[in-house]
Amino acid sequence: MWRLQLFQSECYICEAKYNIIIVQSFFETHKYLIDNLKVPMRRKLMGQIDWSHRLIGIKGTRGIGKTDFLLDFAKSTYGSNKACLYVNLNHLYFTQNTIVSFADEFRKTGGKTLILDQVYKYPGWSEEMKYCYDHFTDLQIVFSGSTVMRLREENPHLRDIVHSYKLEGFSFREFLELKTGILFDSYTLDDILANHKNIAADIVSKVRPLAYFDDYLRYGYYPFFLDKAHYAENLMKSLNLILEIDISFLRQIELKYLPRLRKLLYQVGGEAPFQPNVSKLSAQIKTSRATVMNYLYYLRQARLVKLLYDGEEDMQKKPSLIYLHNPNLVYSIRGEEPQKEILHKTFFYNQLGCCHELTVSGKSDFKVDDIHHFLICGNGSGTPKNEDGVLQAKDMIEVGKKGVIPLWLFGFLY
Repeated sequence: MWRLQLFQSECYICEAKYNIIIVQSFFETHKYLIDNLKVPMRRKLMGQIDWSHRLIGIKGTRGIGKTDFLLDFAKSTYGSNKACLYVNLNHLYFTQNTIVSFADEFRKTGGKTLILDQVYKYPGWSEEMKYCYDHFTDLQIVFSGSTVMRLREENPHLRDIVHSYKLEGFSFREFLELKTGILFDSYTLDDILANHKNIAADIVSKVRPLAYFDDYLRYGYYPFFLDKAHYAENLMKSLNLILEIDISFLRQIELKYLPRLRKLLYQVGGEAPFQPNVSKLSAQIKTSRATVMNYLYYLRQARLVKLLYDGEEDMQKKPSLIYLHNPNLVYSIRGEEPQKEILHKTFFYNQLGCCHELTVSGKSDFKVDDIHHFLICGNGSGTPKNEDGVLQAKDMIEVGKKGVIPLWLFGFLY
């Protein structure tokens, strides 16, 4: 009997030592990541977050830079102080150990802020976050997740305690800053509508935006462009991981149905923007109309497509138009030189869609916030007849005039 007790005691000691070694390796990984972090610019979202909250969620599509964003926060706030720790929940350690026990030990040893990456990889993560929030009032938790997650809707116990933010891809303004080293202000839509001539003139006095605009449309939205030699490969890899992991895992789609999802994205990407024929799409990917509608919704959540409705968004009804989420995807999925008109409309929808509601307009391309009608005009389109209440977002002009605003300026909203 005493031998069994001795064996059990030795096993407990070995397990405790193993846990200490693993936890120490987390700190070493954190230090390595912080020391080798290369963030070319601070994202605007960093200054918009109220970091005093104890539970903060950062959502963003795969490849958009969530991990670097979290590490940038850790480095700028704590430096090398061990009061902050970054941990990826994809680590095998968390197959046998809980978030609660790890967080409790961390705070007891002086931890103040725990940064958890890829929370959706951990079963029951939201319940444990709630427990930590209720019982560890001296601990802040900042976590990241996929845009496919419906953070508040699917986790009602977090609804009133989590403060959720979305990390977008680079705006045209941010891309210009990276390319030129010049800092630019961002503007609200109301600012641009009221004062676009002065704003554009001030920007043009410092840089020629149109010299960079086509490059942004081709590769400027994702941080991958910083490694331009492998840009196309990295973007395609990210797209596949979104389909295979983010959507299939979080929406519990069996892998045998993954080819249908991939084919749907390819079909949509080849035609967008277009009015969808759901029956035709269902025949093309050999599934039901209801499944096609679900897949479109998942692709929208994953920030691969945008669904434009005639009036209030309703996921139960067919969208009026389907767009790819951003111009970079137009190039990547089509595999050919797209029409400028497609790129320009996709750019406008993408840059305004992050913070405004866009719907179908009966007399132009988009209706914004149920107030403003916008017509997207190319360089060769001349000057269309000015319909009442229709504003023009026009390509290849540096400074606008009454009712005509440079298209590139809508990339300065964030």
